[in-house]
Amino acid sequence: MIFLDEARIHVQAGRGGNGCMAFRREKYVPRGGPSGGDGGEGGSVYLVGRANRNTLYHLRFASLYAADRGRHGEGSNRAGKDGEDFEVEVPLGTVVYDEETGETLGEILHDGERLRVAAGGRGGRGNARFATATNQAPRRADPGQEGEEHHLRLELKLLADVGVIGLPNAGKSTLISVVSAARPKIADYPFTTLIPQLGVVAEGPLSEPFVIADLPGLIAGAAQGAGLGIQFLRHIERCRVLLHLVDLSNPEGSAAEDLATVERELSEFNSELLERPRLIVGSKLDAAVPERREELRRAAAERGLPYREISSATNEGISGLISDLSRRLRKVP
Repeated sequence: MIFLDEARIHVQAGRGGNGCMAFRREKYVPRGGPSGGDGGEGGSVYLVGRANRNTLYHLRFASLYAADRGRHGEGSNRAGKDGEDFEVEVPLGTVVYDEETGETLGEILHDGERLRVAAGGRGGRGNARFATATNQAPRRADPGQEGEEHHLRLELKLLADVGVIGLPNAGKSTLISVVSAARPKIADYPFTTLIPQLGVVAEGPLSEPFVIADLPGLIAGAAQGAGLGIQFLRHIERCRVLLHLVDLSNPEGSAAEDLATVERELSEFNSELLERPRLIVGSKLDAAVPERREELRRAAAERGLPYREISSATNEGISGLISDLSRRLRKVP
């Protein structure tokens, strides 16, 4: 399955059925009067959240999602059948925009949640509806109304409790593979992770599990499109706690500058992200450069942020990190 976090679809609700113009023609019923029934309501188009979906890839295989039309009214005051609604399944965290106006129509966050994106047309009234004391044989019936039609842009923002952020090769994928059953690609070159990876972490068999997301590495200029650009920055917005990894083993450059680089990109994309609960974690402790450790520790203290050090290769500090994240998540709504 190919990960796709943006899609454009065309939705069209069903037209309402026409009202019927008819008159009763029965034995022993003189002047039976009008008997035209109403047309049925057109079907609507709904987006429905499904927890078992994690990509919008399946929406690439159809250009139009259309609901059924309502049936026409009939004589003997028989109303037409309503059209069937059409449901489009989407992953949780999907935000829906009107492609033409840019208006946000809603978002889907819960399994089974339904969002109507195109309302079905109203059925026309039959001539029985127009009978009055002064007009006992109306020769009028309304046509059904057209259903709504929209071009939509869907944007997926993954739902995760903890988002792991940092520069490329900071050790994000290795950490995810150690603390969960996720198996992201791991290699010694930048941008190994090209799509977000989700893993489920539990402190113990009786503890409440949480979802952790490995987000592709950020570089300077990411908010303006450099590297993977803002393609995956949006997924950070859904995370309740941010785990900021900084490589302690790199003998070149400054740990404090590595930390500041990612912070600048987060701030330029959405300044509120830096107000999110955040944990600074020095990674690759087994090969750490002493100067970088001290520098990163000072940088975290200056920001008033908690600091930890881990080694995914030797599992040093991993259990303490998981316990810390569990405690923080219990305090964050």
